[in-house]
Amino acid sequence: MTTPQDSPPDFTPSPLDPADWPAFRAEAHRLLDACIDHLATARAHPWRPLGEADRAALALGDADAGLGTAALADELARKVLPFATGNIHPRFFGWVHGTGLASGLLSEIVAATMNSNCGGRDHGAVYVEREVIDWCRRCFGFPESASGLLVSGTSQATVVAFTAARTRALGKASRQDGIQGLPKLTAYAVKGVHNATVKALELLGLGASALRTIAAGADGRMDMARLAEAVAADRAAGRQPFCVVGTAGSVDLGLFDDLDALADFCAREQLWLHVDGAFGAWARLADAPWRDLARGIERADSLAFDFHKWMYVQYDCGAVLIRDEDIHRAAFAARPAYLAKQDQGIGGGEPWYCDYGTDLSRGFRALKVWSALRAYGRDALGRAITRNCELAARMGRLVEATPGLRLAQPVRLNVCCFSAAPEDWDGAAQDALNTGITHALQLAGEVVFSTTRIGGRTVIRAAITNHRTCAADVDCAIAAVVRRREAAIAAA
Repeated sequence: MTTPQDSPPDFTPSPLDPADWPAFRAEAHRLLDACIDHLATARAHPWRPLGEADRAALALGDADAGLGTAALADELARKVLPFATGNIHPRFFGWVHGTGLASGLLSEIVAATMNSNCGGRDHGAVYVEREVIDWCRRCFGFPESASGLLVSGTSQATVVAFTAARTRALGKASRQDGIQGLPKLTAYAVKGVHNATVKALELLGLGASALRTIAAGADGRMDMARLAEAVAADRAAGRQPFCVVGTAGSVDLGLFDDLDALADFCAREQLWLHVDGAFGAWARLADAPWRDLARGIERADSLAFDFHKWMYVQYDCGAVLIRDEDIHRAAFAARPAYLAKQDQGIGGGEPWYCDYGTDLSRGFRALKVWSALRAYGRDALGRAITRNCELAARMGRLVEATPGLRLAQPVRLNVCCFSAAPEDWDGAAQDALNTGITHALQLAGEVVFSTTRIGGRTVIRAAITNHRTCAADVDCAIAAVVRRREAAIAAA
């Protein structure tokens, strides 16, 4: 009888690997060329809606039988690639969307090939992430003892930061015992703070009602006197204030709180200062006067920010920095026996990032950040951020110089909000005109604006976070608004 030991080894290739690697190489090269062509001709690829046939072409059905990688490469190029958000286009000013870098295309190929799990263990990807976090620590002026974590974005970063803040306020035992029976925690932020703050409080069981929204002063900053009153009132009512959220570049309007004043207040009141720097934190890399808006950010207990917004890297990649690593680790560390610390082999590589956040399985996000810094450097990225601010200021000047257009608020950073509606129209008609202009321009593939509400009215909003945008794009965008405005008024 033949035993397993007597049988020849079976090295049968997996049916999930290409049977013909040279053919796969050719297929991959064709798709890579299509991707490079797409980036190189970004101006030719505005957002375009999917028609019914386009959506139908994406149907999977039961997906019982595969088509093979050759057919897949063709479908990716024809059915998927053309229908992006359009944010690589230099006239995409909607919301705050990052634009992607050529370095990101290269790094994502490598990251996908490595398929690293960055939750822990001893391998190259975790050392790349450590370099990125340490660079961020130095960039934002955090101490060497600070810790950090790359996450999907500021929403997840806020959850991580608030969990650490809650642990400091209630003690590590709250992880085991929960928060029932303990004083109700309260947090404070300027009215209009990013919705990530509300979601984080909900997810942590504190509830949206735990947030006290503080009115802003005339300068758009949180009113410090009202903040002090709110904290005192909550303490008098038996609640436990635990966190103040400072805004470094509101996603809606690009406004900044006085971070130094907030840091002084939190130090006196023994409160955690969290800074929401989703994109505005990167003003730190810009020239004056924009860099000065972020003064005091280095004093935060935690800072949340995105690389995929104003650092231009591919989605998704955000980060959180936390001043006190011991509190950060105490909030999350948990190792079952199968993940016990090892002194040698792949099971080494302490510290593990799974001890600093919610995820054990983590992708190699750090490589696209590391690649951007290696390829372009801090200075070039900072110049691109400065240029975006200069272009927003240019748009603001054009609006002021153009009959029929008016600024909704001063341009402070890279966000320009304005109205194209006649002032003598009623409010609903003004709202409809501004909204209609943005829709018409999007559908025509000319320019993407979004809208927001200021002073109770809908206004046109441009957030310039695109490294490809130039002065001509700003000029053409305003000219397009004027054309649509005139056509709409004539038809009214």
